[in-house]
Amino acid sequence: MNRRSAIESRKNILDAALTVFSDHGYRGASMRMIAGHAGISVGGLYLYFKSKEELYLTLLKRRLEDLVVKLEKVASSNRDPVDAITQYITISVEYARRYREFILAQSREQGFTFGIDIKKRFFRRQRRLVEMIIRNGIDAGHFGDCNAKEVTRVVISVIRGFLLSIIVDQENLFQPDECVRFMLQGLLKREV
Repeated sequence: MNRRSAIESRKNILDAALTVFSDHGYRGASMRMIAGHAGISVGGLYLYFKSKEELYLTLLKRRLEDLVVKLEKVASSNRDPVDAITQYITISVEYARRYREFILAQSREQGFTFGIDIKKRFFRRQRRLVEMIIRNGIDAGHFGDCNAKEVTRVVISVIRGFLLSIIVDQENLFQPDECVRFMLQGLLKREV
């Protein structure tokens, strides 16, 4: 097997695993189901992943890495901090909506602590990015003087709240543009 087909096979397996885990949950999914969906033998699947848990954690890491790469691109390529925070929140919320079933399956069956080290690394990177955007906004005069670390905690908590709402309170989901408007303008009416 050449390197390219190995990379394609691994991607195919992870795509199949996302579908199967999203549709059947962690407990309901089997390596046989994933192999069938990927169009390979179960033995072929075990060449890439030793267990269902390893496959699931790899998939979780891949999903979070994919998101953080998109967010880092927004943060590093955008000179306008208002646009950067707008895109950051919008991408985060829309990503959670897109992978809602996977998030539901993971939290319902595995709990929030499953893959905790992967999640902690992801959240550290997220905090650094948001804080960088906020500091850039303060320095550029777009944002008012504030404690960037504390505001970062608020922004991250709002995004985590959206994730929690996906799991327990779907009627409480919000639109990214309204979230951004609130974050940037607040509730206070401004005198002109």
